[in-house]
Amino acid sequence: MKQFIYIFTMILVSAACQGNGQGRVTYTPDTAMLEKAFETYREPSIVHRRFKHADIEPLILKRKEGNAFDVTQLGISVLKKPIYQLKYGVGPKKVMLWSQMHGNEPTATMALMDLFNFLEAQDDGMDSVRNLLREQTSLYFIPMLNPDGADDYTRRNAMDIDVNRDARAGATVEGDILIRAAKTVQPNYGFNLHDQSIYYNVPGTSNPVTIALLAPAYNEERDINDVRAGAMKIAAGMNRILQGYVPNGVAKYDDTFTPRGFGDNFQSWGASTVLIESGGYRGDPEKQVIRKLNFIIILNALIEIAQGSYEQYNIADYEALPFNESKLSDVLLRNVGAARDSLSYKTDLAIMRDEHTVGSDYYVRSRIADIGDLKENYGYDELDAEGYHFMQGKIYPKTFSSTNQVSLEQAMDLLRQGYYAIQVANLPDDRNHGLPLVVFNQRTPTPASPNLGREANFFLASGDVPAYAIINGYLIDLSSEPQKEFKNYIW
Repeated sequence: MKQFIYIFTMILVSAACQGNGQGRVTYTPDTAMLEKAFETYREPSIVHRRFKHADIEPLILKRKEGNAFDVTQLGISVLKKPIYQLKYGVGPKKVMLWSQMHGNEPTATMALMDLFNFLEAQDDGMDSVRNLLREQTSLYFIPMLNPDGADDYTRRNAMDIDVNRDARAGATVEGDILIRAAKTVQPNYGFNLHDQSIYYNVPGTSNPVTIALLAPAYNEERDINDVRAGAMKIAAGMNRILQGYVPNGVAKYDDTFTPRGFGDNFQSWGASTVLIESGGYRGDPEKQVIRKLNFIIILNALIEIAQGSYEQYNIADYEALPFNESKLSDVLLRNVGAARDSLSYKTDLAIMRDEHTVGSDYYVRSRIADIGDLKENYGYDELDAEGYHFMQGKIYPKTFSSTNQVSLEQAMDLLRQGYYAIQVANLPDDRNHGLPLVVFNQRTPTPASPNLGREANFFLASGDVPAYAIINGYLIDLSSEPQKEFKNYIW
């Protein structure tokens, strides 16, 4: 009740001020309430990124049984999977939110499932927020626009077309569905929900860009009209909240006009549209922290749209955000001693771990992504290797029947002896293992070298004694026990 009175009073004060030609709504986001809403209504059935259409379809269809949402099937994908829209509210401000038009960009979809749980709840002290949204907005959600891509965890649809480059042609069935939905709804606001590379950093820092925001351009000149200005103010409000969670972890996405892109076209169609790109956050491989941030900033933005308080923010605050920089890798090793063709030298090595999807899980394959002077580059893990040199590892001479014969403690002992790889006679069904070793069955690993593109499996040694192991792109301090999860694969 207290919160309802606060919001109601604030709206009355706003109306009075506007009637007198004075200021705008002054509003301070209630982050404690937003966090409570997330923790209370987080959807427990989804905890990993690689969920499928079959995982979220029941979460959508069960809303047909309640009174909070109108659920509509907008059409079907190339591979005949239903694409749904959920509508909430009866207010005059129409908002469209669409997620996972790229199948391997699922973070916001998780947040929308949490938001649906919140919106249909009641009698928890937060009904004033729901009443505000229900009466002032009409919310149109398309939580998984590209279900075929989601099922394969790939960017493009089953026609191999990037749906987010189909706003002009409408050649894909999924793109056409979104175009038709936009024409039907004619939204005042839009939220284009994506994931970006985890290797973007905030310029001049090692901070990953956890969230990138963009008020897309509507023309080549990147002019600012009232529609785009509204999107900039909404994004500025999001940034203010985010700075409390990820200080110096927010940036802008590239604002080059893309005539084929949906965000750019929604902006030109008159909807103040914000692009949210979920990036990287240390220690959050499944993006559950970023999921929470999506929930918080989306719900708060909807509150601000409902009461008009986003107008309190300045365009200059949005424009002050730096653009994404791409100078981040999984591991950055500085001053590594190396030798080649009788030439000794020191160099920096940037290492990347590329994900490969297997069903609902994944494994990684590493590569040396860059070599040379990388002073302005960064890593999620960094090491100044001054005094250490690149050393090839050895293959353990004994063949194990399976990975179950090797404990984590034994694996670490092998690494300390300079063994980086073991052979197993039998392959498990999923071929994944969690050991800090290269494990192979028939294909013997290629000897390591500090060359561009080579797999990152080697040691950093002082003399003949290995001090650090780099196994499949994971940096392991041999003086302690590993604290990370290894997504390794039997070769």
